[in-house]
Amino acid sequence: MANMGIGITGCGNISTSYLRLAPLFKGLEVRSVADMNMAAATARAEEFGVKAQSVDDLLANDAIDLVINLTIPDAHYGVTKRILEAGKHAYSEKPLVLTLEQGVALRDLAEAKGLSVGCAPDTFLGGTHQQARALIDEGRLGVITTGGAAIQGHGPESWHPNPEFFYLPGAGPIMDMGPYYIANLINLLGPVRRVGALTSSASPTRIIGSGDRMGQEIEVKTPSNIQALFEFHSGATINFSASWDVWSHKRSHFELYGTEGTLYVPDPNFFGGPLEIAGRDGVVQAVEAWDHPFGIINQKGQRGEDLANYRTAGMADMVLAITEGRDARCSLARTLHGVDVMTAALKSGETGEFITLTTTCTRPEALGPDAARALLR
Repeated sequence: MANMGIGITGCGNISTSYLRLAPLFKGLEVRSVADMNMAAATARAEEFGVKAQSVDDLLANDAIDLVINLTIPDAHYGVTKRILEAGKHAYSEKPLVLTLEQGVALRDLAEAKGLSVGCAPDTFLGGTHQQARALIDEGRLGVITTGGAAIQGHGPESWHPNPEFFYLPGAGPIMDMGPYYIANLINLLGPVRRVGALTSSASPTRIIGSGDRMGQEIEVKTPSNIQALFEFHSGATINFSASWDVWSHKRSHFELYGTEGTLYVPDPNFFGGPLEIAGRDGVVQAVEAWDHPFGIINQKGQRGEDLANYRTAGMADMVLAITEGRDARCSLARTLHGVDVMTAALKSGETGEFITLTTTCTRPEALGPDAARALLR
């Protein structure tokens, strides 16, 4: 099988992960990078030995079959639309779009052109999260009835030098971090039927805590605290807390409660981490990690912690899915459903009403150890 030619538009920090990890996967080759700032594209191209182009030239490049969209969230819709109009497949960083209407427009355009669209996050393909999926599918927890997920902290302004976009409409904790949690919930439980939420902001402004603009004040224009309740088609009800109004907490990232026990799932922002389970006796036990390639430690985190990072796994699966004519695990239907969930939570916070979703999807096909190894060179 010939390699599919990959281009990247957007040469910020996240592009280094894609460029560093893409060579692990078969069936694809990153050939070109582009950015509105040509100097940024040139620097990244020299670092990784690929070609630097303008965005227009990359989209016109016949050697590029699929373009990864790593631009800022507010530009995701327009850039992905241009990629499709250029006759190329698209894979976007999260969130795919900022509104459901934008997502539907991309879906219709992709269908009309016979092209595929995929979207991060792909962390739910990690070894730990796929092992959690296997335990659920084996019936170890019985029927999942309820649970909770939480992403809590005090926002990115403490470390990010230009954090305004995190507090604009289309961002905030639910649109920025929510995709990781919701993608994993869809992986584990399937689609959501309806959503209710309360939303607020502790402060109308934030203070930048690092960089050249340290001490400057920025406005908060989207809720920084979302307390949501998801009702799944399976019957499970999950409470989801997404808040940047929290200084400290002891809540777990992810817990699922079934008729036969409890599953403690690590942070879905990462591919790996400890997995624990308890039965009806309530005794919590560590689950011995299985032999999954996307659970192997391969880098250090910002605090020196061991991490398993296999970003681009979802894109690699999409490349293989295109050649095999099957559904990609990070598919447009699932990410569009995720956008529906997140925007419904924000709408519910505004209206005070439960929102019944207009989209649905299937659970992605599980990615066990053998299927994951099949993606690797």
